[in-house]
Amino acid sequence: MTKMFKMTFVLPDGTPQEVEAPEGLSVLEVAHRNGVDLEGACEGSLACSTCHVIVDKEFYDRLEEASEDEEDMLDLAFGLTHTSRLGCQIVMCEELDGLKVTLPAATRNMMVDRKV
Repeated sequence: MTKMFKMTFVLPDGTPQEVEAPEGLSVLEVAHRNGVDLEGACEGSLACSTCHVIVDKEFYDRLEEASEDEEDMLDLAFGLTHTSRLGCQIVMCEELDGLKVTLPAATRNMMVDRKV
């Protein structure tokens, strides 16, 4: 049986949306399963920055360090912060139970800028 954890997405308008996050799924997959508008244009293949999220400081240090490829994609993200990560690269596990991430006010797709 898959372990379930709690996770909160803070939407661009400031509204928190608490969801259940199964162990082993990425933040991007959890968002899609719960109708959260996190784009993920490359479907989690680490080829864009449209799943950029801002991780709550309490959880940021619990994450594995970003790979060089992730850092390169984050450089293209709109509204980059010190705790920015790509949702496709954060995988839910027990240490992240209660994870809180904020969706930026806009995303930057390689071809199109889109306000959310």
